[in-house]
Amino acid sequence: MTEQHSYQLTAELIDDALVELITIHDWLRFAVSQFNAADIYFGHGTDNPWDEAGVLMAHTLHFTHLAEPALLQTRLTRTERRQFVELLQARIEQRVPAAYLTQHAFFAGLPFYVDERVLVPRSPIAELIVQQFGSWFAVNPPSRILDLCTGSGCIAIACAHYMPDAEVDAVDISEDALMVADLNISQHQLEDRVFPIHSDGYDALPGQQYDLIVTNPPYVDAEDMADLPEEYHHEPELGLASGVDGLALTMRILREAADHLTEQGVLICEVGNSMVALAERLPAVPFDWIQFKNGGIGVFALTKAQLLAHQADFLE
Repeated sequence: MTEQHSYQLTAELIDDALVELITIHDWLRFAVSQFNAADIYFGHGTDNPWDEAGVLMAHTLHFTHLAEPALLQTRLTRTERRQFVELLQARIEQRVPAAYLTQHAFFAGLPFYVDERVLVPRSPIAELIVQQFGSWFAVNPPSRILDLCTGSGCIAIACAHYMPDAEVDAVDISEDALMVADLNISQHQLEDRVFPIHSDGYDALPGQQYDLIVTNPPYVDAEDMADLPEEYHHEPELGLASGVDGLALTMRILREAADHLTEQGVLICEVGNSMVALAERLPAVPFDWIQFKNGGIGVFALTKAQLLAHQADFLE
């Protein structure tokens, strides 16, 4: 059962708002005030209360977004106001991320269906996908790609979208997640180039090799798991937790990656805040920590040659 947060929108407050607030701008301002009062956490697609309110309002009005300023002065019907209030209540009182309330998220500029079977897409790897991983594939983009721990399929689908000659295997241990990925693959009409595969790591891929392995695996350590804001508890723990130091799955990925890369192949892996623990654990490994123009940390690149050279380190 979802935990109820102590801050609630009272019946009196809601009744006053339904009478006094008329325009979209009125209701966005109200939402921001309530979000601030409730001290909710942002980090599942937005980083501020105004944008979070805009996501919920756009969903209420069946818009993609609220880009036109003049729209803010238009009036809402009473039904629309009540629908928006219901979303605010769930967002504030149950701490449900907006993406789960709308069942919609954007990644690399593309729309995706999401629900609580998968993490909300938010990886900085999106920036690399749009650039076709040009820092490592300057002449030709990778033609065979593995998205390990695919979740909603957002990385795999974005890779196929921005690299139209690529085929992508989308692997996950969670059958529930693969159902969501399959839905997104169908919605993007990529059934002929993106292939969902049920597998624990590389287990279902014997002998398969790729130009690029890109992965956003679970990497939250035990201490951080215990301190996560309530919003994260709506996400599947299987997609977040990875042992005491957050590196349990990452170490396995490193140990086995070289076997599944072509000679010029590259591993791109996100470890987030666990980058410090990884660097301390493997000080001899020449991790290429990627700098992002749009923000984000904890993503490294290693070539097949580098992975092979440090196999002994990964066994420790």
